[in-house]
Amino acid sequence: MKKLLFILCLALLSASASFAQTKPSATEQQLLDSLCSDLGKIDMTKLTTKPEATDAFMSCFLKHTDLLVIIAGEQGVEMTDQPALHKLGMSIGVNLMKQQCAPFIKLSSLMAAQSKTATAQSTTGTFKRIDNKGFNYIVVTEGGSEKSFIWLKQFAGSEAFMGVTTKLAGKKLKITWQEIEVYLPQAKGYYKVKEITGIQIL
Repeated sequence: MKKLLFILCLALLSASASFAQTKPSATEQQLLDSLCSDLGKIDMTKLTTKPEATDAFMSCFLKHTDLLVIIAGEQGVEMTDQPALHKLGMSIGVNLMKQQCAPFIKLSSLMAAQSKTATAQSTTGTFKRIDNKGFNYIVVTEGGSEKSFIWLKQFAGSEAFMGVTTKLAGKKLKITWQEIEVYLPQAKGYYKVKEITGIQIL
């Protein structure tokens, strides 16, 4: 449940005004008012990273899961349907913007600014293996040492790594990546990782 709420929260925080807007139901309006009020109590000056901003929003959102369940029921959304929850999150986020919830707009802007600071870099190495540590890591060797890169979402060239990868052993790869800070469940903390944005097989 918490993972699904996290997905919904990310959708909320990435909502844009171009998304199709719908008039909120009475229950959704109650959620919007409650969220905006709770977000207004957050000290935004203490939020310096994207994970901190997400956590702050999550703590507010978790107080109102009962309302979310009702709203999901009203819209025929199953709590196990991630795409539908993502769409629901976008809808709630757009309505918060439409109603000019200043704390939500400020939090979204803060996260957008932090996202833009990530710069793409590249590493060329020999494919070694894929490690699974809660997330998939593609490991290459470069100059005699191993380097690992986290696979969080679809990227250009990801199809080549979705099945059996034995045929890629020893192949040269050019990995494009960006450094981001994420919460790693197994390590129970936030760590900087190299997120893959693209891979070229040379």
